[in-house]
Amino acid sequence: MRRVELGSVASVKSGFAFKSKDWKDSGVPVIKIANVKDGFVTLDGCSFVDESVARGASAFELKPGDILISMTGYIGEVARVRNEGRMLLNQRVGKFSIKNSELLDSDFLFYCLRDPELKAKFVAHAYGAAQPNISPTLIEQQDISLPPLPVQRRIAGILSAYDELIENSQRRIKILEAMARALYREWFVHFRFPGHESVPRIPSPLGDIPQGWEPVPFEQLLTSMTGGDWGSEQPEDRETEAVMVVRGTDFDEVAYGGELRAPVRYIKPTSLASRSLKVGDVIVENSINAKSRSVGTTLLIDNHVLNRLGQVAIAASFCKVFRPHDQRVAPLIHLHARHLREDAQMEYYQNVAANGIANFQAQKFAKEEHLVLPLDEDERTSLIEPINALFKDVGALASQLSNLRRTRDLLLPRLLSGQIDLEALPS
Repeated sequence: MRRVELGSVASVKSGFAFKSKDWKDSGVPVIKIANVKDGFVTLDGCSFVDESVARGASAFELKPGDILISMTGYIGEVARVRNEGRMLLNQRVGKFSIKNSELLDSDFLFYCLRDPELKAKFVAHAYGAAQPNISPTLIEQQDISLPPLPVQRRIAGILSAYDELIENSQRRIKILEAMARALYREWFVHFRFPGHESVPRIPSPLGDIPQGWEPVPFEQLLTSMTGGDWGSEQPEDRETEAVMVVRGTDFDEVAYGGELRAPVRYIKPTSLASRSLKVGDVIVENSINAKSRSVGTTLLIDNHVLNRLGQVAIAASFCKVFRPHDQRVAPLIHLHARHLREDAQMEYYQNVAANGIANFQAQKFAKEEHLVLPLDEDERTSLIEPINALFKDVGALASQLSNLRRTRDLLLPRLLSGQIDLEALPS
């Protein structure tokens, strides 16, 4: 299998240099480094520009099939544009163009770029101490395997089958989560639960609520509310234990089987005893750049998440961990925070410092926010359990998704290097 310099068959062009004044709260989405994750373009937390700016950057409008690569920070992250709609490309994200489609298949290039060996080369050639960078020229100088075109297409077909299964699992997870959010809003916010027509409303400090229900402050639902820790990169003594540290930026990857970026740190057992994550915990992002709007994002710790983290993990120091008395209400706490974020009410619980860092006021949140719950235990259980069942299904799907990703990632370098006999595989 011959090897060629990447630049001989494809070129890389960086995105448009938007100005800080261009950013808006809505408009045409702009794909930045953070939006290139694990083979997919994500619009979560993306920036926007208005139509006049978009017209000036029309040469950088993306189309389905475009292959992107991050050139700063997480060097070598690759994504392929699918059907996300109209989008523009920001600087420090590169886009590939194939020079000769009779020599290089676009799908094969996408998987070549995801080869850990090639990604390691990109990282090794990066420059810059504070934040690593790599140029289009340095990317093009790396070499790749180039089998005959029919072999390229066969390899890409095998790997894309896994990606289709992954996308299907992701869609199913989104549907289940949307169902859980809808049930929470209907039953615990608008009180349109089964049989609500026959239940009169009574006044409460939160407004009219169903008779036989009560508003319970979050702080009464919690066993504890603790800050995270950061630990150290090296053990300080023999008693220090290595653990995974989960940050707000890791929440989606941890929950949905993506690439784990959570760092390993060393933390003393005395601290680990009180900070080690458990099933039923809800981690809340506590402190981050105010413009990111991710303060108050949450991660629900279930068996799947804990297994992914290796059973011993802590939240980062800029997170808060809510631990309820009853694990069954953990999804409700998680959904309540999501409900507030969707209504932009989480800003009420933020203090923004002079440096632009927003801090989540966890104590105020726990004291002032309530879950309105039935007093009758059987009725409470009958309404909570369907939501818990949806999250159990989400966890099962996320576990399957993680296994699919793991299998694909094991196959990928073996297929690209020719270690696997393609003739022995079913068509």
